[in-house]
Amino acid sequence: MRKGEARDIVLVVDDSPETLRLLTDAIEDAGMTVLVAREGTQALSIVEKVQPDVILMDALMPGTDGFETCRRLKRNKALAYVPLIFMTGLTETQDIVKGLEAGGVDYVTKPIVPDELLARIRVHLANARLAQSARAALDASGRYLLAADSSGGVIWCTPQSAKLLSRAFGDFQGEGDVLPRNAQAWLQRCADSEVKSGDAIALESNGSLVKLQLSYVGQVAPEEILLRLTEGELENDNIVLKRKLQLTQRESEVLMWIARGKSNRDIAEILSLSPRTVNKHLEQIYAKLGVENRASAAALAVRMLGVR
Repeated sequence: MRKGEARDIVLVVDDSPETLRLLTDAIEDAGMTVLVAREGTQALSIVEKVQPDVILMDALMPGTDGFETCRRLKRNKALAYVPLIFMTGLTETQDIVKGLEAGGVDYVTKPIVPDELLARIRVHLANARLAQSARAALDASGRYLLAADSSGGVIWCTPQSAKLLSRAFGDFQGEGDVLPRNAQAWLQRCADSEVKSGDAIALESNGSLVKLQLSYVGQVAPEEILLRLTEGELENDNIVLKRKLQLTQRESEVLMWIARGKSNRDIAEILSLSPRTVNKHLEQIYAKLGVENRASAAALAVRMLGVR
């Protein structure tokens, strides 16, 4: 590590002195700083003062076990994206699943092999930083995006989305809050693949003058649904494209499906047209938009839908 470069902080939570000694030596030799907690409540106290970059958690400890400690740590929004790796002698599938469902990203079995553990730490640190960079880029670009689970719980949202939702619902804070009831049922349909990319729903406003709609972008993880937030009355994507790009009704429908990644043959089946007719519409679309190919047309359509 270069002089002056910040050291990564690893919080190790384990009640075994031998394990703590082994891991402290290995992690410090790798150029990282180690924080130690002997049980779950001590770990919860430490993270209130110092935010670690990675957490290593023993699954079985006296008092509050590692699974419950992990769940409590993950309720802290500042730790939502900090990778937590379980260390356990348990090898049954249900125990592994329990750890992952509690919020862990990985597990290693005891006895610990330091080189293997260090390799896993580096991989998860790199992945966490890539995710943070992507969220920072979305924030900086002013995108009105958020992700939610199938029950309506907000996993993350850009600051612009948080401001809009706060204007509509008053006490909305962002991550950890729950979207309105009608959105919850719709999100379950998204998770069940009953909703297509670009489909939208108007949020119940409870009397608010701010009208918002959610558009389904896609499923980015088993329990992470990516959504676009728009202010205004509900308006279908093809209507937006027709209005903004001065297209005919049929041209806007064709362009909408192009933006959703459909092939000409798929579009022909969806709209009950011949592939030749779809090609003719595409020629007119390219001419009106001043583009040369479907990729450029799709990019322009996505941009128009993102700024309405």
